[in-house]
This record gives sequence, C-alpha cells and structure tokens, in this order.
Amino acid sequence: MDVVAGEHEIKNVQKGGEDTSVEIKVLFFARARDLTGLADMPLVVSSGSTANDCLDKLISRFPTLEEIRGCMVMALNEEYTDESAIVKDRDELAIIPPISGG
Repeated sequence: MDVVAGEHEIKNVQKGGEDTSVEIKVLFFARARDLTGLADMPLVVSSGSTANDCLDKLISRFPTLEEIRGCMVMALNEEYTDESAIVKDRDELAIIPPISGG
C-alpha cells in the first residue's frame, strides 16, 4: 500500500510540474507603481516558480522595472522574502522600491 501511495504521489508531482500553473496577485508600490501604471495585477506562472521567476516575467512585460531591480525588496503574503521563495496559487507578491521623503 505504501508503494502505491508513493507511485501516486510521484505521478502527481510529475504531472504538476509539466502543465500546472498558479495565479498570484502582484502589488506595485511607489516607483514600481509609477513605472507600471498599475497598483496591482494578476500574474500566471508555472507551478514551482520562484519570486525571481515572477520578477523576470514582470520585467519582460514592463522593461522599465529593470531600473529598480537592484534596490527593491519583495514581500510574499505580507512578509519580506528573497527571490528564491516559491510562490503558490493565490499568493500575494509585493514589489517595494526604496522609499524616501520626509
């Protein structure tokens, strides 16, 4: 019985890796909002994608985001994250550039 369950799990993982996608919500703050003209947008990526993969996809759609790539931070579900974090369906990814002022 354990072997069958194991085989079933392997099949699901393989199938999920090939043709499954997830939809996340991307939030743009400050300069990122100015560069995209959007406060937020849905983004569909392959299952297993990282925050960095999402950022790459966003930059391909909004090339001007490249100007803040080196100095921004990202938050995944309201917690700061690094680019290697895996995104899941219905996650919320925030793009937060440096904010100055006073």
